[in-house]
Amino acid sequence: MPVRFEALLAFMGALLCSGLGIGVLYKKPHGLVPRAFALGMLALTIRETLLGLGAQATLPLAALRWQQLGWIVTTMLPGSWLLFSLSFARSNYRDFLDKWKWAVVGALSLPLVVVAVFGPAIHLSPAEVDSPIPPVLLLGPAGSALCIFSLLIAVVILGHLEASLRASTGTKRWQIKFMILGVGSVFVVYIYTMNQTMLFATVSPTMQTVDSLAVVLANILCGVSLARHRLGSTHVSLSPTLLASSLTVLLVGIYLLVVGMLAKFISVLGSHQLLPLEAFFVLVALLGLTVALLSDQRHQRFKHFLRRHVYQVRHDYRQGWMTFNERATSVVDVRTLCTVVTKIVSETFAVPAVTIWLWQEEGARKVRLGGSTAFSEDQTYPPGLTEQEMSALVAYLRERQFPVDLAVAPDAQGQRLWQLCREGWQHAAIRYAVPLRVGREFLGVMTLYGRCIQEPFTLEDNNFLKVIADQTATSLFNLQLMQRLARAQQMAWLQTLSVFFVHDLKNLASNLAMTLQNLPVHYDNPAFREDLLRLIADSVAKLDRMRGRLSVLTQAIELHCTEIDLNELVRTKLAVLRPSLTVPLVTDLQPLPPLQIDPDQIDKVLINLILNAQEAGSSSGEIRVATERLPGCVVLSVHDHGCGMSQEFMEQALFQPFRTTKRQGLGIGLFQSKMIVEAHKGRIEVESEVGKGSTFRVFLQC
Repeated sequence: MPVRFEALLAFMGALLCSGLGIGVLYKKPHGLVPRAFALGMLALTIRETLLGLGAQATLPLAALRWQQLGWIVTTMLPGSWLLFSLSFARSNYRDFLDKWKWAVVGALSLPLVVVAVFGPAIHLSPAEVDSPIPPVLLLGPAGSALCIFSLLIAVVILGHLEASLRASTGTKRWQIKFMILGVGSVFVVYIYTMNQTMLFATVSPTMQTVDSLAVVLANILCGVSLARHRLGSTHVSLSPTLLASSLTVLLVGIYLLVVGMLAKFISVLGSHQLLPLEAFFVLVALLGLTVALLSDQRHQRFKHFLRRHVYQVRHDYRQGWMTFNERATSVVDVRTLCTVVTKIVSETFAVPAVTIWLWQEEGARKVRLGGSTAFSEDQTYPPGLTEQEMSALVAYLRERQFPVDLAVAPDAQGQRLWQLCREGWQHAAIRYAVPLRVGREFLGVMTLYGRCIQEPFTLEDNNFLKVIADQTATSLFNLQLMQRLARAQQMAWLQTLSVFFVHDLKNLASNLAMTLQNLPVHYDNPAFREDLLRLIADSVAKLDRMRGRLSVLTQAIELHCTEIDLNELVRTKLAVLRPSLTVPLVTDLQPLPPLQIDPDQIDKVLINLILNAQEAGSSSGEIRVATERLPGCVVLSVHDHGCGMSQEFMEQALFQPFRTTKRQGLGIGLFQSKMIVEAHKGRIEVESEVGKGSTFRVFLQC
């Protein structure tokens, strides 16, 4: 029996999906993004295979059965692709996965639950179907509910894909845009076909053929993207605010409106069979228009035409200066500043690949990647570029002030370096380079490669690039000065701390010296030997406590989080502390959900707060330890009836190291507690009044 066109199309889609999924896993089997992509392709492969079997079946009941199974798998497609849309091309995808983890679980599990519980209510039985061959499957109430749920998840997927595309620039956009267009086209058609299915309560084989056409087209687009880069090797930093300004909902509405108008027009002509084909051509036209609009080369050629034939100057310096100030001056992190500047330069000069290389005097590797539109932030050097080639470029540019076209260097040294390092520099997308310096301070190099308009830099381009490079160098220098100041303050803290330690060490040394002087005379006295051993043990314990306090300031907080019950942690620690406390202890522990926290670190916070409460409290008072649940967080509070603190002390000195109201304290306990809680993404709040006691509250996310 010859293979029908619909079956051939579905089998072709299944073959392409399985090939791409297996190929991606073969190239990079351990990454989250390749696995998510392979999961989505597996779902498409199963769906297309079932649809192909249904289209090829000769018996109506068999065709209905395959069609029913294919539609059930179709409702599971959004769940299988939601994970991919949350993680693709994102350097901070873990933040999104943490926020959307329950949505992913629901999108994957809810269709399975509906099928398991309401299986007979999804479709009407074949005996109830009154339709000619090819048969049309009718939806039941549960099937309509699945339609609505799948449509919502599909819109969410398109929104996340759009956000990733909008956050990318230059080479990164060139690498990922066809993958996003390919997956997006599947769900644009998915929204259309599901909408038709929901409106008419029927699963038409013709609609499923449109889905198969979209799958074949999507595989071609995804294949183009995979030829440009390896899946998971391109990352952009995505702000959640992009999702709030998404155009996906608007575009989905426009698409459905156009298709609705098309359906009305065709109904007047009486050719309903043409509607799916017309809708598919609408999709292809929209994709073609989107590709054209996303082409940086066409966009820059249009801007270049306007500048050349309409505007009198090539660059709007005032607008460029305002853009730089709006996007770069509020940045307080060196890596973020480099990323922002590379995007500005890429957009301004129509250069897809812009990279900032930072120079550092210390360390074995003196040149490191600061930010780039072509390479991921986790790359030290791009493949093919050696440290010697990068060092040669830096040495050449250290004595220069203006941008240089390395391919046509103005001096013999530059020409010789281009011949020697050309291959490595081209691997790193380097042709134009401009030094970043402030006065005599050399900070690094900005490199550019591959203009979209295929035109060399003009004198005006070089002047504007020099202005941006100088402003970038100034901003980098200021941030580095801030970092040096912070390190100087840390050293000042350590110097202040050393005064306390020197004093304590002097006391320990004096006691030990006097004991050693009396040792020859009183060694035979058992009481003296007992006192000697006690003194040595106390001295060792004091030294160990001093070392532990110092490590709080010199080491970063490392968390090893596990899921635990905070109330159980509090009960265990209070059982240990209660015998040594001189103040009554009262607890009020409300039911709490399990928390992802580091029990050892939170244990330190609890000990610090309770010991502080005891030292500040009076013998007639009490320490009250309580827990409660609030929306989005849990609260651990410790209250005492002690001396309290003034408002001025809380505003200026509380939680600062070496600032304390206790005679024998170093002011490190609360400083350490604040560091631990903030490492858990929580906060500490305090209420206190002189003479009436204090209440410390620790807020932890749940």
